[in-house]
Amino acid sequence: MNDLTADRKISKFLPWLGAMAIFMQALDGTILNTSLPTIAKELGKSPLEIQSIIVSYTLTVALLIPLSGWLSDKYGTKKIFQLAIFIFTLGSTFCALATTLPFLVISRIIQAIGGSMMVPVIRLAILYAYPKKELLKVINFITIPGLIGPLLGPSLGGVLVETLSWHWIFLVNIPFGILALWITTFAMPNFKHPVFKFDIKGLLLFSGAITVFTLVMELTSSNVIGLTTILSLLLLAVILGAIYVVYSKKKQHPLIDLKLLNIRTLKIGIIGNLITRLGIGGMPFLIPLLLQVGYGYTATVAGLIMIPAAASNIVAKSFVVPIVSKFGYRNTLIANTILLGLIICMFFFLQSTSPIYYIVPLMILNGFFSSIQFTAMNTLALADLNEDTSSEGNSLLSVTQQLSLTFGISVSALILGFYRQLEFITKGVEVQAFRYSFLTMGVMTMLSTFIFVQLKNADGQQMSRTKVD
Repeated sequence: MNDLTADRKISKFLPWLGAMAIFMQALDGTILNTSLPTIAKELGKSPLEIQSIIVSYTLTVALLIPLSGWLSDKYGTKKIFQLAIFIFTLGSTFCALATTLPFLVISRIIQAIGGSMMVPVIRLAILYAYPKKELLKVINFITIPGLIGPLLGPSLGGVLVETLSWHWIFLVNIPFGILALWITTFAMPNFKHPVFKFDIKGLLLFSGAITVFTLVMELTSSNVIGLTTILSLLLLAVILGAIYVVYSKKKQHPLIDLKLLNIRTLKIGIIGNLITRLGIGGMPFLIPLLLQVGYGYTATVAGLIMIPAAASNIVAKSFVVPIVSKFGYRNTLIANTILLGLIICMFFFLQSTSPIYYIVPLMILNGFFSSIQFTAMNTLALADLNEDTSSEGNSLLSVTQQLSLTFGISVSALILGFYRQLEFITKGVEVQAFRYSFLTMGVMTMLSTFIFVQLKNADGQQMSRTKVD
């Protein structure tokens, strides 16, 4: 094949390959939520205690994102992307074969190793392959499946669980993986770039601190360790984190350059992502559980009820630019965070006898304002980055987004587990624990508004005049 033919094939099929990778990851991230009660039942576990299936995936992705860019630059985008697809598909196969919770969690970690490289590497290849004037069109094209995945995921997961078995939510990845591997043979360029020596010590310190901290939340919510062990593990996480902070300041090219946090808008955007999502990040995990465990709806019905939230999430994206342009990041984020907190608090008023149509408007509002929140926080974080800091700053934001997903689910499970133990609140009614969990998360979300008070009215003005993805 000559170079001209190869370039034409790459130009034609590379965006489709990127779209497929983003769709696979987006679908996998949402298809599991409505399936948890069924998986828990078959594995002999409580549906309120198996969030580790989701957390293990999001945590692994977060910790390995910095490695993905380094590997693709050193060994080539084509080789690493093919490896990523293969590992993701292999992990999906293992998940489908799992018969115990530990086996499923390990399989999810394998799947996440591939998932951590898939999207970052394909985005990097597209950045290298297209001139800047074409990038916006290509990136817009590949992000559409990322919006469709959450729309289809919950309902598809519910249908597969009821009509076939929960194993099929992982088996659907296999044909996509095989197709993607075939397309890479002719549509994926193998770009390489010079790299610095990878910061292995930094990875061990950073991942150690985050993993231990997440493990504490998981074990605490499951009530399998005592207070002394909890405090000991927390101390270990703090020590590892403190060592990394000191180490990264001395390292010339650290895993995550904390000096970037001297950029105020990036710092506020990063902290905002982490803290705000402690309240709102667990909603996609809790709501399907509420519908199935609390109200007794089927997985299919629970999945269908999630569609309005996903649809309003997509619709809201077209409103972000005019809203931020008119009111600025500071006013938008302060007002939107308070509104989101109030909406989450409204779930407290759902009773065991509440009709299903009471939930739908709350779902729509939650999806709409969550979309505005995430998009505004993310673009604010990138607002003041320049050519020297954009790559590392974007990587830091990607890691933060994944960590915030992990912490959001872990914290919501911890809060739910706490209220479930309070007999004077639940009185044997499972919905009660959910109601007070939503109230707590809503208040937490409103309190996170104080992060955005630190913004100035002019912050992010240049970014607000551009297209927000």
